[in-house]
Amino acid sequence: MPKQKMTADERRDYILSLLLNSEEPLSGRQIADKVGVSRQVIVGDMALLKAKNEPILATSQGYIYMKDTQEDRGFEKTIACYHKPEDTEKELNILVDHGVFVKDVSVDHPVYGEFTGQLRISNRKEVETFVKHIDSSKASLLSELTDGIHLHTIKADREELLEQAEQALEEAGFLVNKKV
Repeated sequence: MPKQKMTADERRDYILSLLLNSEEPLSGRQIADKVGVSRQVIVGDMALLKAKNEPILATSQGYIYMKDTQEDRGFEKTIACYHKPEDTEKELNILVDHGVFVKDVSVDHPVYGEFTGQLRISNRKEVETFVKHIDSSKASLLSELTDGIHLHTIKADREELLEQAEQALEEAGFLVNKKV
């Protein structure tokens, strides 16, 4: 935590430096503790930073600054999946075990339209953290709004990794084209 009281602009500059220098997502609580304000103040700061076109992304693991990283390059594909909530961990592990980065999940709600949640999951530890966070917060998965049907944007360094991951999901019975 900084030693002296900061102005709001200084605090937002400090938050940007935290995000830029972090290899991991930072939760609103972590940032709030570092700068000595409430988590709600951080939410407001993030909104103001985003309004100034800072590429900050809120994920289930915390805030990240969108740097040009390997996960932002390569091949990308959107796949349609279906499964029960209790199969979420299995689905995500299949993807990351095939070297795939799970960028997001989205659903098409019949009343509100499309909802997209940023996942940014690339390994089993991040899958475990995501599942624990869902369980501990008692939050519903987006796919529960659409009876299990959802889309994932997935990325990989090589196109064949995407194809192998999709084949594994098909074998597990998680692809929509095999369920509908």
